[in-house]
Amino acid sequence: MQLDWLEDFLALAEERNFSRAAQRRNITQPAFGRRIRSLEQWVGAALFTRTTAGTTLSPAGEMFQGYIQVSVRDLYRARTAALEVVDQAASVLTVAATHALSFTFFPHWIVKHAPHEPINLKSDSMQACERIMQRGEASFLLSHHHPLLPTSLDTPDFLRVAVGEDLLVPLCQPDETGAPRWTLDSPEVPYLAYSSESGLGGILKADWEARRLAPRLEMVLQSRLAAALLSMAIDGRGVAWVPLSLAQSALGSGKVVLAADDMYSTKIAIALVRPAISLSKVSEALWASACEPASSKGGLHRPPLPHHP
Repeated sequence: MQLDWLEDFLALAEERNFSRAAQRRNITQPAFGRRIRSLEQWVGAALFTRTTAGTTLSPAGEMFQGYIQVSVRDLYRARTAALEVVDQAASVLTVAATHALSFTFFPHWIVKHAPHEPINLKSDSMQACERIMQRGEASFLLSHHHPLLPTSLDTPDFLRVAVGEDLLVPLCQPDETGAPRWTLDSPEVPYLAYSSESGLGGILKADWEARRLAPRLEMVLQSRLAAALLSMAIDGRGVAWVPLSLAQSALGSGKVVLAADDMYSTKIAIALVRPAISLSKVSEALWASACEPASSKGGLHRPPLPHHP
């Protein structure tokens, strides 16, 4: 039995599709299928049910998944802990951060809380960052968070603290008069949307459903990156919901304007997540600093609110 087989199993359990799981694992689909069959032979039971509609976990697979998620994570954490003992890894802070926060929030935040420590930043989509945390490849995750959108890290194995606040605001290119080129009252508003792996897209959808908002939108482009959607909005391709922390410069220069009032803005937290187990001294020091009461730090970080149309 190989560790790769277990990671293949977890990828297929999440993707529920052999082709997507093989692509995620960066191997050919035939080779991926052989490794899944080898794991099932080692276990002695079928772990997946294969149908024309897709691939689902069998009852044995569901039981196996509960154990393997913890085991794989603990193996990677054990490796990290061993490295911290024998070399300088103990002094390096490894932080996973979503793309939007890597560009804007993270640089000044990490200088404030760990100004003298070497940093290893892993920037990726929300789903990829969660996998990094589950595999024990980072001590912290910095991401946007909303209570209506559960994540795979909402378990007793992880701790979360709010370290800032943000807004998802609808933006578009201004017209010749400086007014929004589109408003949400316009017919067939071109929509620059987040793709399915984006945490921000999931937050936006959950908030709209909870508040029964249904803006009339026609999707013209998808991306997992808020920065890409902002760039498309600046170029006049449509309306995008972008974190205010990321859009402040473009708003200030007049490259984009708000396409709607406060009703269509979504309040989101900026959260720091860590494993519940003990971390290195520098990691524990960062966590302690991040958990200091907001009153002692002048309140949570909030980007300045723009003027609404």
